[in-house]
Amino acid sequence: MIRKLLIRDLTLRDGQQSALATRMSQTQIDDLLPYYKEAGFYAMEVWGGAVPDSIMRYLGENPWERLEKIKMAIGDTSKLAALSRGRNLLGYDPYPDHIIKGFCRVSIESGLDIMRIFDALNDVENIKSTVKYVKRFGGIADCAVCYTLDPHHSAVERIVAALHGHSLHKPVFTNEYFIDKALQMEALGADMITLKDMNGLIPPARTAELIRLLKKNLKVPVDFHTHCTSGYGLASVLSAIVNGVDIVDTNGWYFAGGSAAPAIELVYVFCKKMGIELDVNMEVISKMNARLLAIRKELSAFDAVREFPKPFNPLKDKIPTEVDRFFNDAIEAARKDKEEDLLLFCHAIEEYFNFPQPNELVKQSQIPESMYINMVAQLKQLGQLDLLEKAMSLIPQVRMDAGLPPLVTPISRIIAAQAVSCALEQAKECPMYSHPSNQFISLVKGEYGKTPIPVEPEFRLKITGSRDEVAYDPSEYEMQENPLVEEWGVPLAENEKEVLLLELFPMMAETFLIKKKKNPQ
Repeated sequence: MIRKLLIRDLTLRDGQQSALATRMSQTQIDDLLPYYKEAGFYAMEVWGGAVPDSIMRYLGENPWERLEKIKMAIGDTSKLAALSRGRNLLGYDPYPDHIIKGFCRVSIESGLDIMRIFDALNDVENIKSTVKYVKRFGGIADCAVCYTLDPHHSAVERIVAALHGHSLHKPVFTNEYFIDKALQMEALGADMITLKDMNGLIPPARTAELIRLLKKNLKVPVDFHTHCTSGYGLASVLSAIVNGVDIVDTNGWYFAGGSAAPAIELVYVFCKKMGIELDVNMEVISKMNARLLAIRKELSAFDAVREFPKPFNPLKDKIPTEVDRFFNDAIEAARKDKEEDLLLFCHAIEEYFNFPQPNELVKQSQIPESMYINMVAQLKQLGQLDLLEKAMSLIPQVRMDAGLPPLVTPISRIIAAQAVSCALEQAKECPMYSHPSNQFISLVKGEYGKTPIPVEPEFRLKITGSRDEVAYDPSEYEMQENPLVEEWGVPLAENEKEVLLLELFPMMAETFLIKKKKNPQ
């Protein structure tokens, strides 16, 4: 029996978020939809993440209309998917169940089929409500286990700890940790599980181990999501495929590689050699690439790379013999778990096609690229860029003090801001945590959820004024004010969709809705 591999295309959400700061307009999206209708992807990730905020903020477009228009054009030929942050939905703050319920219902009514649900702490309690309501309203609950790493301790740190009689923490993010989270999610009612490596830090050997274990222990399909940022992406996707993953996430050729996911075209070449069927129309995808290239050029002002891969149509273009051999050798290395060889061959393939080189800074520091960029921006604004190295060196300590959270949005931003603050304090010879941010206080208090390891009570006392953990209390939630616009004599938000925009994006939605009323289409 021929094995089939399903593909989730990320181009219209994660792809453009990674490559072009989420600046694709509805007109550009509309140009691509006829191709997508024929392409036949299992799923298309088109919404959630930064899309709703960005298209209001920068394009003056309605997020709900984007989802509805895509559904109208695609119909049932592919499932439409979105990314949400569990109890935080599309924002950075937790919401009570009645907001989550309304959001899930309206999203599915607007055309959403799959909600990929993750929590930045991998706290399964934080995804329960979204899973329940997605399934209640007929959607597919895709629960994501966020891949993360234990802090890297330098040789100096290990020596200092040993000399002072301290032992560094035992590894927390073991294979058992990730499998246990996945099993908990499956027990909640997850329809599929995604191993989500949003920072591109999972190497091929670890991918192979985890995919084998997930396939052995779970009854539901397994999806694999990663990025090419640190140079692992393509090799890790191949490892996942070789070890039986059901679905992989890819981008179109001109939106792939670098900080984005691997290209569908390279996955197609690998699968064809392995006798694995991709139930997608590669001829249509090849035609679509011309428009994707044009869109990247149209949005070049937001393109961090501005370097394009060589044109490639796997149905027509002959791959040079020596490069074709790299594909064969990579497959063999993946089958034999030879990680070093696998990476060499995949890097050679990417170099031939002119994809971006691995980001060594991200690879060595083991922090997300977006987190690094945020730290640079903070310190530049303060005129203290010379403190960057110090701030980065404090990240492991800040993480440990705060309960070792994964470095995932929004927690990665909180840890980054606090590490910068601590570096500034040390430069002024002030004690660390003299000025903790409100979000860091909430994290340490417990309002974001359970951290992977408990926060030390004395540290919590220092930061929050109490030794006791305090969970998020939905009874204290106050809905955003829906102001009366006197000029028109109506509330600013006139329907449930607009009320939800105000709840999730208060300042941005208010600006957007006022402009919308002044300039109705």
